[in-house]
This record gives sequence, structure tokens and C-alpha cells, in this order.
Amino acid sequence: MGRRFESFRARQTRFMNAKISEISKIGWKFDNTYVHLPDPMLSQLSPVPVKSPKIAVLNETLANQLGLDFSSVSNENLAYVFSGNVLPKGSKSIAQAYAGHQFGHFTILGDGRAILIGEHINKNKKRFDIQFKGSGVTPYSRNGDGRAALGPMLREYIISEAMFYLNIPTTRSLAVVTTGENVIRETSLIGAILTRVASSHLRVGTFQYAATLGDLEILKTLVDYAVDRHYPNLRDEKNKALSLLEAVVQKQTELVINWMRVGFIHGVMNTDNMTISGETIDYGPCAFMDTYDPETVFSSIDHQGRYAYINQPIITKWNLVKFAETLIPLIHDNEKKSIEIAQETINKFDSLYQEGWTNMMRSKIGLFGNDKKDQNLIENLLSWMKKNKTDYTNTFYLLMKEKTKEDKIFENSEFINWYKKWKIRLKKNKQTLESSFNLMKKNNPVVIPRNYKVEEALDFANNNLDLKLVDNLFQVLKKPYTDRSEIKDYQKPPIPNGRTYKTYCGT
Repeated sequence: MGRRFESFRARQTRFMNAKISEISKIGWKFDNTYVHLPDPMLSQLSPVPVKSPKIAVLNETLANQLGLDFSSVSNENLAYVFSGNVLPKGSKSIAQAYAGHQFGHFTILGDGRAILIGEHINKNKKRFDIQFKGSGVTPYSRNGDGRAALGPMLREYIISEAMFYLNIPTTRSLAVVTTGENVIRETSLIGAILTRVASSHLRVGTFQYAATLGDLEILKTLVDYAVDRHYPNLRDEKNKALSLLEAVVQKQTELVINWMRVGFIHGVMNTDNMTISGETIDYGPCAFMDTYDPETVFSSIDHQGRYAYINQPIITKWNLVKFAETLIPLIHDNEKKSIEIAQETINKFDSLYQEGWTNMMRSKIGLFGNDKKDQNLIENLLSWMKKNKTDYTNTFYLLMKEKTKEDKIFENSEFINWYKKWKIRLKKNKQTLESSFNLMKKNNPVVIPRNYKVEEALDFANNNLDLKLVDNLFQVLKKPYTDRSEIKDYQKPPIPNGRTYKTYCGT
């Protein structure tokens, strides 16, 4: 009898308590450290609840790696968790403040539609940021609605996970939920929230923001925090700021070389999209190059080609300069001396990149050791690829499979001459021919997220509320170095249609 006349508030409380009880079975283990940084670096707030959350995609493989168990939790309650309608016990949600150079122009930014709910510790004691993207207005939203659309969230899910399986450091995607609400952009779109997982969300822009505060203690605290979180081996260094700079230079050099290896074009390499950890972050106007052209640009807003494929190492160095500038007060007491030291460190990027890039390209064509003619051999191949507009991924695929006779483009006399020189160089390896091809197989993906295949899957999901094509694509991309018959359709370059493929800052 009492249950019948139970108040609405009491029913809601009982309803939520039941959800919280079930959600506790997931196995979250939060240990939140960022919240202890100085107040100006963050704002504490909760995600804005959504109307009717539903699970769109759930990454069970990543969940297992994080030590999370969804088996005892209903999809309804998982949707409540990954929408932020119910926060797990131990979470402490915040929006981070940061700044950044966007296309070369400095501005104060921050998490305008993202909320970090906490730092989860897995069974191996590794720490991961758990962040909701599209979770509502924050103090840094700058008149935005803080929301996101389904298409861009699925896009980040697909590409970030593809990057992981390509063995490239990246943030990852744990879940996408639809919100039951539409978001208004040019048109009305299905609303969604992505759960992003990262080793942290510390960016060059985080340090830039701290530097604008003019408080040396805050900057020191941030350096100590970054070292503790990502480079604990540097804790006892006398000059932690300089050691941190050197470590980030190394990490970012390795990252951009990996991008170049697979033909990935980030598209928006602003300093706020460059992590201290060396992970790829923010999959907005990114795409993979089909036809080899170093000047390739996909972003609709990159009118000058600032972030073109060929410019990615140049911009990486530019961003590192901006990182170094924030550390000048900590590197040496004498500003002039500090600038000299920082400049010397940054200038190492050129040789680090050139050596790393050359070794990467050697691996792509199966070369062991060094030969003085290697550089010319590599550059001549790329020059031929550009001139003949060959597909970047498939050229190396056909080389390592010794299937160049399958495409008439390789009947070109210039390529035949190059091929003979390559075969002679392979014989100079102090390894077997089989080892050379195995080296190629480790460095050349047989399949990538072809832009038209990604768009096809996203369009189908948006138009039909059906994720069948998204799942099919995702399964293919989980084994990018394994050749198999079922991927043939995903290896095909797009059919030329006279239109230039464009990507947009939608994520």
C-alpha cells in the first residue's frame, strides 16, 4: 500500500540507487590526481544529463584491457554510465583548462564539450583518463552547446581504434552512446557522447595556459606532475624541465614518423592537439592518404596547407618550440642561457626525424643496415609514386607481396629500373630474403581506414540507425597487417569522381 503512494522523488531515488548498485559491478578503480593541481587549471562540474541514452558501440576488448567487466550490467545501465547520467563511485568530474595555437594563432581554450570523469587504474597499475566527449556545456564552451553528433563520435571511434591496431600511440575509444536528443549544426543531427581513454590529456596547450598565468609555482607543479605521470624515470633529474622537453621531443618525433609511415594526415595539428605523452589525440579533420602526394590536405579549413602531409614534421617541430617557450623560466636562471639550451634541444629534432624517417622507409622496403645509396633509392621510389599518382598503401603492399605485375602502372620503365636496383640492394642485406619481406609486413599495413569506406559506414549509420557497416569496417581494421580474402573490398582506392575529399572539424 505504501509503495503505491510513494513520492516521485522517492521512486527516482530508488531507481537511481538500483542503477548505482549494478554499475558498481563494472570494476572502476578511480584514483584522481589532476584535481589536486592548482585551481586555475581546472573546473569541477558534472556532465549535463541527457534525455534517453542508448548504447551505440561498446569496445569490449578495450574494457577487458582496462579490467572492466560489463557482463553483469544491462545495456540500459551502461548507457546511463557512458552518458554521464550516473557517475561511477570514486569518479571526480572536471573540465581541464588549456590554451593553444590554432593555425598559428594563440587563444585561450579548455574542454568546451568534454568532461574528465576520473583516472582509472587497471590491474597492471596503469593509469588512464576516462573522458566523455559531447557531455554538455562547461566554463570553456565559448557559446557552444557542449554537445556532439553521432557521425563525428563514431568517426573518432573508428579512426582512433584503427590507429591503435596500426601500432601507433593514440587515445582510444571505449563507447559511444546516443543521447535521445538532436544537436543543431547546419542541420539537425543525432546527438551522441564518446568515451575517450588516454594515458592523460596533458597537452602542449596545458603548459601554454599555465605559462599565461604568470605563476612560476604553478608551472613547476605542472612539470612535476607531467614527469610523475609519464616520465617517472626523470624524477631525480636535476633539470626536470629540460629533461621533460627532451623526452617530449623524442616522443613526438617517433609519433609523426609513424603517421608518415601509414599515410595518416592529422589535419589539425594545433598545440592543444599535441599531447605530452606522445599519443595521437583529436580525430577531427583527419584522413588517410590514397594517391601519394606530399601536398595532400583534407581539412576544409586548412586553406594554406599548413597541416599537409609533408608539413607534419615541420609543424611538430613548431609545436615543440611553443612547448619549449613555456619552460624557459625553469630551464636556467639566466633567460638568455635558457633560450640557448632550449633551442639546442629543439634543433635535435631535425636529425632525429631524418634518421628515424629514413630507417622507417628502409623498413617499408625491407632494407637492413645502411647503404649510402639508400636515401636515393627511397626518394626515387616516392618521386615515381607522386609522378604516376600511385596509391600509397597499395604500392608497398604489392611490393612486399611481389605482385607488381598485377597492375599496369608498374610496367613503367622508370619503375622497372628502380625495381632492379631494389632487388640488388636486398641482396646486400645480411639477412635472408624472407626476413626482408617479414620486415616489410610489420611496417606496411595491408588495409587502412579508406576515407570513402569510413564515410559509407557513417552515412549508413546516420540514415538507417544501423551500425552494421561500422562494425564490419571495425572488424577489418583490427588486423591491418594480416592479408586475407575478406578485406579485398576495403583495399580498393576510391573511384575518381572529380571531387576533392574534404573533412571537417566536427569532433
